[in-house]
Amino acid sequence: MPRVLVVDDSLSVRKMVERSLQTKGFEVLAASSGTEAMERIGGAMPDLVVCDVVMPDIDGYRICEFVRAHPALGSTPVLLISGIVNAGVLERAAHVRSNAVLRKPFTADELARKVDELLAARPRPGAPASAGALPEELVAMPDLKGMLGQLAAMPGVGLATLVDREGFLIEAAGDVAIGAEVAGALDYESGMVVLHAVGPGAVLAVVLRDATALGKLRYYVKKILPDLLRAI
Repeated sequence: MPRVLVVDDSLSVRKMVERSLQTKGFEVLAASSGTEAMERIGGAMPDLVVCDVVMPDIDGYRICEFVRAHPALGSTPVLLISGIVNAGVLERAAHVRSNAVLRKPFTADELARKVDELLAARPRPGAPASAGALPEELVAMPDLKGMLGQLAAMPGVGLATLVDREGFLIEAAGDVAIGAEVAGALDYESGMVVLHAVGPGAVLAVVLRDATALGKLRYYVKKILPDLLRAI
């Protein structure tokens, strides 16, 4: 019976994964933090690790690095799970040599199918790890529309739009009733308009209806800026 270690700080996610895999015949162990996972993994000797990317103490990337450096578990498949799967997440996942990234929320069947695929692809004992092409999900291009959509979905945000330096629209997401041209024209009647340079050739404009969300907006824009640059 294959043994799977599930690492997630959310109890509900751990229980969902545990139930999903146990019904498919897997033995499931759980850890509620990265620290607990590192303490248990040597004794547990799992056949596969399912790990959340974002955790309060040690993130999933470091857990993957820990597994890869372990003398007995270096080739153990690691499936990272994340609520946001963009170019930055995929790039870091590839860098730490995770085997795949699964976007949350996912169904029990999707999880079980991915776990089966990773276990079936495990290298034979003594065989060197493959240095071939990365899985398709690890080389996806940045999703510009999706990134702007996540911005527009933030509380207090009405519209997110990317324009070039000459004012021509590149992409937009959010409240179409406002209209992408509103951000470009700095129509303050629709709310505060936050501008941020995206490299030398573009400007991100976000219509902010609630000024208290400005701090969160700035943090998120800074986080996704490298992906925006790759996407344009």
